[in-house]
Amino acid sequence: MPDAYFEALYSAERDPWLFETSGYERDKYAATLAAIGAARIGRAWEAGCSIGVFTRALAPQCNSLLAVDVAESALARARERCADMQHVTIRKMRIPEEWPSGLFDLIVLSEVLYYLAPVDIGTAAWRAMASLSPGGRIVLVHWTGETNYPCTGEQAAMLFREACGHRLRVRRQDRHDAYRLDMLQAEMPIA
Repeated sequence: MPDAYFEALYSAERDPWLFETSGYERDKYAATLAAIGAARIGRAWEAGCSIGVFTRALAPQCNSLLAVDVAESALARARERCADMQHVTIRKMRIPEEWPSGLFDLIVLSEVLYYLAPVDIGTAAWRAMASLSPGGRIVLVHWTGETNYPCTGEQAAMLFREACGHRLRVRRQDRHDAYRLDMLQAEMPIA
């Protein structure tokens, strides 16, 4: 989906998906944080951060958190929301064409993959695997209803997991009424 699509949504509505007020979003965020667990996270990356509601919730358990999105108007709201959190960096980035450098202990791809073409989901999977530190985790969360995007949430999650093959271990696969949550983990090196 082009960047202009998202800019138009945020120009028309400050919170087009009701991230701040939706019971669906609140419950999904709580389930995602519960799946991630309470352990301290060194370096985390959230793709598709939108206005930063989940970013703000995840940030307290991270030493550093990079949050990215393609819509500058959404990023401005995310920067405001996380202004008091010096360890949070918010940048404009379009995945999979653009990708952050370095390794991450946690990568969150929540309701973002179905905006990508199938071939780009495969590219994102390969790049994400290369960006994981030993034992690092990838969390996929996607709405499972019908979409008019390039993929459904089910298709996006399955394409990503298929591209990962057996390189990552499936740590969790939860199905909820309207979304699915998948957690994949890189193997720890043998000492």
